[in-house]
Amino acid sequence: MSKVDIKKSDGEKAGTIELDEQIFGIEPNVAVMHQVVNAQLAAKRAGTHNTKTRAEVRGGGAKPWKQKGTGRARAGSSRIPHWRGGGIALGPKPRDYSQRTPKKMKKLALRSALSDRATSNNVFVVESWDFETPNTKAAKLALEAIGAEGKVLVVVDTQDSNTHKSFRNLGHVNVLSADQLNVFDILVSDSVVFTKSSLPSIEVEDVSAAKASQSTGEDE
Repeated sequence: MSKVDIKKSDGEKAGTIELDEQIFGIEPNVAVMHQVVNAQLAAKRAGTHNTKTRAEVRGGGAKPWKQKGTGRARAGSSRIPHWRGGGIALGPKPRDYSQRTPKKMKKLALRSALSDRATSNNVFVVESWDFETPNTKAAKLALEAIGAEGKVLVVVDTQDSNTHKSFRNLGHVNVLSADQLNVFDILVSDSVVFTKSSLPSIEVEDVSAAKASQSTGEDE
């Protein structure tokens, strides 16, 4: 297993921790990451685009001129698609762009993304942030102290609102709670920063899966 230094918010070393080899040490599967990211981006689309067909636009009920004898082309309505003000033929309609992605594929893509960042030494672990009150200046100095550069993804504990508020105003920082960690946000970030408690591991995943299956069984 690869080891990473645990740092305090001032940059001092507070020990080392072994990254879970099954999450941070696998061979990245580029094809799976690509498919999962595409599915994520597709799910973000609102799909509310809409155009009116010739049946939906206003007017056009009367035949513009008689069928024969005018020397002009036949026309049954003034709202035909090739006329100005007419309806749109085969235009976009509201639809759902979301794709169904298997859970195993999502897990593999997430582990691939984390392994890619770990391979390039861009995974950082902080002992804890301990912001008593939201403090953006202190958050910026803390990232500089631990050496997180470029666009940074900070993964915080779900209930740690002070840390979330401290980092969210920094333009180059994206803050997520541990249960929101996803492939897209990892891949668009240069550095990923965890705390000891938010660092993913196989044991945590197994416990979460067991709880989920147990709750499903109780509901049934």
